[in-house]
Amino acid sequence: MRSSGIISCLSCAYLGGIWVPLFLQIVKESQQQHGLRHGDFQRYRGYCSRRLRRLRKTLNFKMGNRHKFTGKKVTEEILSDNRYLLLILMDAERAWSYAMQLKQEANTEPRKRFHLLSRLRKAVKHAEELERLCESNRVDAKTKLEAQAYMAYLTGMLRFEHQEWKAAMEAFNKCKTIYEKLANAFTEEQAVLYNQRVEEISPNIRYCAYNIGDQSAMNELMQMRLRSGGTEGLLAEKLEALITQTRAKQAATMSEVEWRGRTVPVKIDKVRIFLLGLADNEAAIAQAENEETKERLFESLLSECRDAIQAVREELKPDQKQREHSLENDSGKVSNIQYLHSYLTYIKLSTAIRRNESMAKSLQKALLQQQRSEEDGKRTPRPQDLIRLYDIILQNLVELTQLPGLEEDKNFQKETGLKTLVYKAYRCFFIAQSYVLVKKWSEALVLYERVLKYAREVRSGAGAYMNSLKELPDVQDLITQVNAEKYSLQASAILDANDTHETESPSQVKDGKPLSERFETFCLDPSLVSKQVSLVHFPPGFQPIPCKPLFFDLALNHVAFPPLEDKVEQKAKSGLTGYIKGIFGFKS
Repeated sequence: MRSSGIISCLSCAYLGGIWVPLFLQIVKESQQQHGLRHGDFQRYRGYCSRRLRRLRKTLNFKMGNRHKFTGKKVTEEILSDNRYLLLILMDAERAWSYAMQLKQEANTEPRKRFHLLSRLRKAVKHAEELERLCESNRVDAKTKLEAQAYMAYLTGMLRFEHQEWKAAMEAFNKCKTIYEKLANAFTEEQAVLYNQRVEEISPNIRYCAYNIGDQSAMNELMQMRLRSGGTEGLLAEKLEALITQTRAKQAATMSEVEWRGRTVPVKIDKVRIFLLGLADNEAAIAQAENEETKERLFESLLSECRDAIQAVREELKPDQKQREHSLENDSGKVSNIQYLHSYLTYIKLSTAIRRNESMAKSLQKALLQQQRSEEDGKRTPRPQDLIRLYDIILQNLVELTQLPGLEEDKNFQKETGLKTLVYKAYRCFFIAQSYVLVKKWSEALVLYERVLKYAREVRSGAGAYMNSLKELPDVQDLITQVNAEKYSLQASAILDANDTHETESPSQVKDGKPLSERFETFCLDPSLVSKQVSLVHFPPGFQPIPCKPLFFDLALNHVAFPPLEDKVEQKAKSGLTGYIKGIFGFKS
C-alpha cells in the first residue's frame, strides 16, 4: 500500500515497505478521545460519521451526489491505500456504537432492542467485508489476524445478545486466542491494548460457560467482580441480574437473622437478598487492590443498604398500631420489624464509619508524603481535611447510640462510648496539628494533653471490649506520636521565641513615623523599597487658623434720614368730573 496521504493520527506498523493499520489501536484511541471514556456512544457515532465523510472526500470515493445515491464497494483492485480499509472499519464502528447507544436506551424502551440487534448485524456484515479484503496478498499476516479477531469479537457480541451461548463462547475464545498471540508479537506498549481486550472478553466467556452448564464459572465471575469493584460494558447488567437471581434462590431458605442475642424473622425478599450478599461485599472490600476500588464498593454497599432500609420502612408504616400494642404488652420491647430496621441502620452507619476511616487513613499517608507531593505540584493535604471526616464519624456514633431497641443494651452503649473516645482523640490530635501549622503553640499543647486524656480513658476502660476495638486505630501508637510531637512543639516554640527577640531589635523597630520626621534616626525599614512607602503624613492633619472678623454697624439706629415728601408724586383728586372726562378720553 502507498504511504502517501496517511492520516498522521493513526497508529500503523511499517513492515517491508507496506503501511499496515493496527485496527485495535486505531479503535481504542478513537473511542477514548471521542466520548467512550464517559460512555457517550452518541458522540462516538457522530465522530465515526464525520471521519467517514472526510475519508471518502480524500479518496474521492463518494457515494453519488446530493440528488442521487450511487453505491460503491471497496474491492481488491482499488485497494491501493490502507484508508480504504479504514472506510470499512469506521462503518463497522458506527454501527456498533449505535447498537450500544440503543442498548442504554432499551432499559426504558424495550422496543429499541430490535433496532439494536439490527445494527449489530450490520456491524458484523462490515467486519466480514473487512476480513475478506484483508485476505488479499497486499496485506500482511498480522493485519489478517487483526481483522479476524475484530470479526470474532463483533460476532460474539451479536450471539451474546441473541443468547446463543455456545456460538458466542466459541467466537470470544477465537478472539481471545488471536489477541494473545498478537500481544506476543508486538512491543510491550502495544501489547497492553491486546491484554486489556483479553481481560474485557474473559468475563463474557465465563458467563457463556455458566449458561451452558459450567457451575464453576459463576465463582470465577464473582471473583472478577470483587477484584474490579464492578463490571462494565456488555456483561454488567446480565451479571448483576444473575447475582441477584442467585441470591434470591438462596434467600428462599433464609427466614431469620440473629443480632445481639435476639432472633428476628426476615420476610422481605429485598432484605434477604441484601443480607445474603453482605458477606460477599465485605470480602470484596477487604480484597480491594486500591482506594478507588474500595470507595466504589463502599458506595455500592451503602446504596443496597439504603434500598433495604426503605423496604423495611414501607412495612413499618402499617405496623405502627401493632407496635403500640406490643409496647404495652412487652414492657417497652420494640417489635421485630422495628428491630430489623435498627439492625439495617446499624449496618449502614457502621459501613459509613469504615468508609470515612479508610479515607482518613489514605489522607494520613498523603500527609506523611507531603514533601514529595509538593515537588510534584499537587495539592498538599492538610490536617483540616481529616477533622471533617472525624466529625462525621462522631455524628454516626451518636446516631448509633439512639437506635430503637438498643437503649438498654449496656454493653453496646459502653462499646460505642469507647469508640467515640478513640475518634475524639484522633480528631483532637489533628486539630492540634492544624494549630501547629499557624504557630499557636500553647493551644496545640493543651490539645495534645486532651488527646492523652482520651487515650488513657480508652486504655483504662477497654478491658473486656478489646475484641471490638481491634479494628479501630491503635491509641498506643497515638500516645507515642503525641509524646514525640510535644517535644518537637516545645523546641519549635523556643526557637520561635528567639527569632521574635531578634526581629524586635531597636535598629529594626519602626515607631510609625513617616520618613520626613525621622531624618536624624537610622533604622532598617524594608517598606522604603516597596510600593507603599511612608514618606509624609497624607492627608495632612488639621491646623488652627484665625477666623474671619465680623463687623457690627452701631450708628445705624442713631441716624436721622432727611424728609422725602417733596420727592414723592402727589395722588390726583378723583370725582364725577374726572369720571366723565375719563369716559370721553379727556385727561388733564
